[in-house]
Amino acid sequence: MSHLTQVFTQVGGDFILPEASLIEKMKNIKAFVFDWDGVFTDAGKDFLLNSRFSEVDSMGTNLLRFSFYIQNGTLPTTAIISGEKNSSAFTFVDRERFHCSYSKFANKIDAANHLCSVHSIELNQIAYVFDDVLDLGLAEVCGLRIFIPRKSNPLFNEYVLKHHLADYLTGNTSGQGAVREACELMIGLNGNYEAVITERKNFSEVYASYLSLRKATAPIYFTNIDGVVSEVKP
Repeated sequence: MSHLTQVFTQVGGDFILPEASLIEKMKNIKAFVFDWDGVFTDAGKDFLLNSRFSEVDSMGTNLLRFSFYIQNGTLPTTAIISGEKNSSAFTFVDRERFHCSYSKFANKIDAANHLCSVHSIELNQIAYVFDDVLDLGLAEVCGLRIFIPRKSNPLFNEYVLKHHLADYLTGNTSGQGAVREACELMIGLNGNYEAVITERKNFSEVYASYLSLRKATAPIYFTNIDGVVSEVKP
């Protein structure tokens, strides 16, 4: 067992595909796409339908994008695709300078196809972090699938595995650091975790260059209006 597999197995992660296969998949990835409810959050909301996200997960997405930048000299495409409208997701996308936010997409493949068209990528070049039924259509066709299971839906977890819809299952659950785990795994698969942390620690020229590009990214917000992908203000 490799060190990476051992480390993530120890925190409860489950490699559905072996590490070597995941490394090969990562080589083809150009975009990182995340669901919102049940991924960044525990899916709970207050009476205003507001939810919260974790700074730990936020840092994970930053380090993952930096890992990609070190390898490729450019930013990866990043997006949130949600079945609902979440003001906290809009705040996150704006602050972290993701490329896109898609809200109110019950059929997430429509949003993913739009994302691919705008950014000239293929569905199999997307790494997707997801947790529930609305995500399965996209999970079936994207390149790398990281699933966040919950003890409360054992039959659903079983379904995902039976139908080969996930490549890795997180040990951490919804809103409890699962995004950070997924991001650290993908950095580990890139093979440059030490460089990512060291360059960030030193706020090196490489990191400053990456950060400048990230800050220059202008997020675009889309929603589904009568089946049409439409740009909106957050």
